[in-house]
Amino acid sequence: MTVPDYIFSVSWEVCNKVGGIYTVLSTQAKVLKEKSCRNLIFIGPDLNPDNTLFTETPDVHSDWRQHAQANDGVKVRIGTWNIPGNPTVFLIGFDQYFSMKNSIYADAWNFFGVDSLHAYGDYDESSMFSYAAAKVVESFYNYNVKNNESVVFHAHEWMTGLGSLFIKHSIPEIATVFTTHATTVGRSICCNYKPLYDYFEGYNGDQMAQELNVESKHSVEKQAALHADCFTTVSELTARECTQFIGRTPEVVTVNGFEKKFVPSSKTTFFNKREAARTRILAVANRLMGLKLSKKTFILAIGGRCEFRNKGIDMFIESMKALRADARTAEHEVLALINVPAWVVGPRPDLKERMAGQKHYYDQALPMPYITHWLNNMDEDAIVASLRSAGFNNMPADPVKIMFVPCYLDGNDGIFGKSYYDLLIGHDLALYPSYYEPWGYTPLESVAFHIPTITTDLAGFGLWVNHGKRGNGRLQDGVEVIHRTDSNFAEAVDSIKETVLKYFKSTMNAKEKMREAASEYAKEASWDKFITYYDQAYQVAMKSAAKRK
Repeated sequence: MTVPDYIFSVSWEVCNKVGGIYTVLSTQAKVLKEKSCRNLIFIGPDLNPDNTLFTETPDVHSDWRQHAQANDGVKVRIGTWNIPGNPTVFLIGFDQYFSMKNSIYADAWNFFGVDSLHAYGDYDESSMFSYAAAKVVESFYNYNVKNNESVVFHAHEWMTGLGSLFIKHSIPEIATVFTTHATTVGRSICCNYKPLYDYFEGYNGDQMAQELNVESKHSVEKQAALHADCFTTVSELTARECTQFIGRTPEVVTVNGFEKKFVPSSKTTFFNKREAARTRILAVANRLMGLKLSKKTFILAIGGRCEFRNKGIDMFIESMKALRADARTAEHEVLALINVPAWVVGPRPDLKERMAGQKHYYDQALPMPYITHWLNNMDEDAIVASLRSAGFNNMPADPVKIMFVPCYLDGNDGIFGKSYYDLLIGHDLALYPSYYEPWGYTPLESVAFHIPTITTDLAGFGLWVNHGKRGNGRLQDGVEVIHRTDSNFAEAVDSIKETVLKYFKSTMNAKEKMREAASEYAKEASWDKFITYYDQAYQVAMKSAAKRK
């Protein structure tokens, strides 16, 4: 196997925590650097001069950087990403290209047929970053790379597709890999509450992109996929979408793994962090709701991006409503968390005041005792509206209480003061009833932290579990995979409720076995094993590029 001399991995989410792609890249970096390439360089946007995820190292490639800024007009800061493996990162500025936008888009149309006429929203910003990334790699290649060295340009998601196209045009010796983590058309169909699965074969990608007003994003995604030396995606589910909507079947399915370094290896450390997480979660809930929830309170949660239908947040709330109404729940105390970032203003001053005080318990709940941070759009938020409609007032007699945590948990939220992983470890059960989920990092993260998990067969992770050596996912094996379709919402809600009740009934010994079984899935899905799919993709790309040499 030929190992690339250089890999440039380009994403909007390098040193920029937005969604699942950040998790993909930040957890794979250590293994990719050790096993696949001695010169692994991540490229991301330079959005914040005080980025805490980035440590600048001015002496690295200093000669080239000075040359590039003086002669090629690129703006680049070089440093390391503060994650396991500490990989090299180029953070690049791209403002200088906005004045050239029209000519760049004209070239994109003339060279590759990319339609930018219907662009809006984040298209321009992403495209200028992507173009800047291509210019940085072109400059680096011309200054540093020897004729016999192999280079891979790996573009992640439509936001970097334009750069991939320009690289192939300007330096055909570079092998290009394009990965779509979710198709633009597939995601848009679901976000617009259209049935994706019942009428799947009848959808035309170009036609739906026009109807859903995502023509430019779909166009650059499609052309990047068609022109790449190797096209990949993250699951068989999304590979099917690519064939239908883009017109090219991915050569390699690069399923997502996880880095075990994020999980405490010491049992003592794990236990202490779990207890600290539970103590903090219950402390916030008690002060918010005016309650005295016991240490034995059963904590379950959903997390991820704020996509109400796609991520199954609607089904989660309905499942908790059904659980609350079931008489069998009465003997249990349940706290359900919705850890989903929304359009947050900041921590509630009244809750922040209670958290800072010496008093641990209050007789009165705060107003709206189901949300920890205020939102800019409180009256329009779908989650808030659903909680109100479902009557989740978190009264003392309610067997199921819900707490909506609408902020990024980075340790600086003003209420919890802990990161997402430092709170995740305290959950008893995780629930991700996704409708559209190309892979599903949230369930994989949960099982890595020994949390039995419920997901669906419309998530790539759920499908991978079902196709694994243990067969269809069952809770006793650590992961329950619920069957979901376009038309079985009520049945899926009932299945989730029954699965949670089954967990309630389990003995302590059985629950501990489930926790250990869940962690075994994470071992099977480690980057140590899954990085081989990336290696396959790089081999395909380099063989294709070699023909052009």
